[in-house]
Amino acid sequence: MKPQLLVLIHLSEQSKATIGGAFEILYAPDKQTRDAAIPGIAKDVKVVLTNGSTGLTAAEMDTLNQLELVCALGAGFENIDSAHAEKRGIRIATGAGTNDDCVADHAMGLVLAVMRNIPQLDIACRAGIWRETLVLPPQLAGKRLGVAGLGAIGKKIARRAAAFDMEIGYFNRSRRDDVDYRYFESVPQLASWCDVLVTATPGGAATRHLVGARELQALGPKGFLVNISRGSVVDTAALAEALRRGELGGAGLDVYESEPKPPLELLEFKNVVLTPHMAGWSPEAITASVDKFLRNAEAHFSKTA
Repeated sequence: MKPQLLVLIHLSEQSKATIGGAFEILYAPDKQTRDAAIPGIAKDVKVVLTNGSTGLTAAEMDTLNQLELVCALGAGFENIDSAHAEKRGIRIATGAGTNDDCVADHAMGLVLAVMRNIPQLDIACRAGIWRETLVLPPQLAGKRLGVAGLGAIGKKIARRAAAFDMEIGYFNRSRRDDVDYRYFESVPQLASWCDVLVTATPGGAATRHLVGARELQALGPKGFLVNISRGSVVDTAALAEALRRGELGGAGLDVYESEPKPPLELLEFKNVVLTPHMAGWSPEAITASVDKFLRNAEAHFSKTA
């Protein structure tokens, strides 16, 4: 008999079929089914599959009194109460590394889209507007790209930007000894230096509004912001105000504080490019993350057997 697995996130039919080979899936990807399942049909599960945004609370862990393992389908786990899990002896495993390339690709796509104004140029072309009447967008080559958070994903973004002949600088909790990019001790310092700032930090309380009014002012009217980390990292109200005042060149966001609803404060701006938290999603990345979850679960139960 297969063990039960409580799934709190959306899965494709293919992913459900793959995971279903090892587990009996209790599928609760929305609040209503989640609230019913945890004290009900799922109360004796030993494994939960979630992600960093969806998380799992301390109260939910206590209700699931047989819980042994919480897995995040992706690198983030900011909304999984890890401190409480540690007290309960519950293990946490993530899909770190499974979608790094996909996120880095998307980050550079947003850099290109917002700096080169590609969405608006598409609209202009369809309307029969030719180039002589349009404002010239800047090129990437020779520009400075700053990465806030030079972890695995941040390093891959930096490598891609370097291929565009951009100069790279970074902010990190500490200086890295495995890169020769210019290091900055604060985000405002990095923002003052760079032409485009890409946020690639984890989410959570420690990075909430890491980019706010001061950092946006430092970027300036010719600067651009790209966020592929978590919506909480950027102060949306401050970003809207900077754009409204013409104090920022533009922004490309895959994540925002209002998820899954669009950031209404930003919809009026033509120099904002939005995508629906898709940076980490590709067929290859999803397959890799599902496979890693299965490996993590197998390793856990082989140790506890």
